[in-house]
Amino acid sequence: QVQLVESGGGLVQAGGSLSLSCTDSRRTLSISSRAVGWFRQAPGKEREFVAARSWDSRSTNYADSAKGRFSISRDNSKNTVVLQMNSLKPEDTAVYYCAAVYSPFVPTAPTTSDEYDYWGQGTQVTVSS
Repeated sequence: QVQLVESGGGLVQAGGSLSLSCTDSRRTLSISSRAVGWFRQAPGKEREFVAARSWDSRSTNYADSAKGRFSISRDNSKNTVVLQMNSLKPEDTAVYYCAAVYSPFVPTAPTTSDEYDYWGQGTQVTVSS
């Protein structure tokens, strides 16, 4: 059973940075052959896309709210994808989820949640003003 795990969330002041990591805790999922995306959900709001990267890093997508502040990277040798978040704002407060989808033949970086088939449990990010 595949199980994605996010880590790195926490409480940070506005303007600060956090680095979120996503990996397969049971090492049964080869993230290296999968596109990985990050989504977030704030209280009372729908889940929204943040960033995604194709399996081979040829394609990357960011939400407008993330452009210039967030960066998604991956280290396939470590089976890990990282979301680096800088210049955080209170409106970035949410539960952040990573998701993966098998896509070894097409270097896509999907931006909608229904394109992904594996999800983590989420990690809380709280940005104080």
